[in-house]
Amino acid sequence: MTDDQVRDLLLRTRRIAVVGASDRPGRPSHGVFRFLLDRGYDAVPVNPALDGRAVHGVPSVATLAQAGPLDMVDIFRRSVDAGAVVDEAIRLGANAVWLQLGVIDETAAERARAAGLVVVMDRCPAIEWGRLGLPPRIATGR
Repeated sequence: MTDDQVRDLLLRTRRIAVVGASDRPGRPSHGVFRFLLDRGYDAVPVNPALDGRAVHGVPSVATLAQAGPLDMVDIFRRSVDAGAVVDEAIRLGANAVWLQLGVIDETAAERARAAGLVVVMDRCPAIEWGRLGLPPRIATGR
């Protein structure tokens, strides 16, 4: 994706499901979830092990379907597990899937693109936000 496409995605997205969100401060998904909330996104943590427990004050859900409707699905899962999440995002009508740093599944990305979803892979929205010089906050969200 070009920088303009990534910028557009980050600025027009409103509701994000973070699959694999953690309540453990040392985990990257914990920090990125906080980052998304601080940028005004309506973000929901998705993790069956945390079902109902809060991450940064937001109650978690066990399944992606419970998080809908969604603009984007941010995936913090092993590459081998990412395809099933992408397929669920397609089924649920998400607009985009974002596979985090180190999460690579070209076949799943092709399926998502074929279904009309925007795909970002092997990148982090927190890093991209700073690299692109986006404003400190966006106007909508929690």
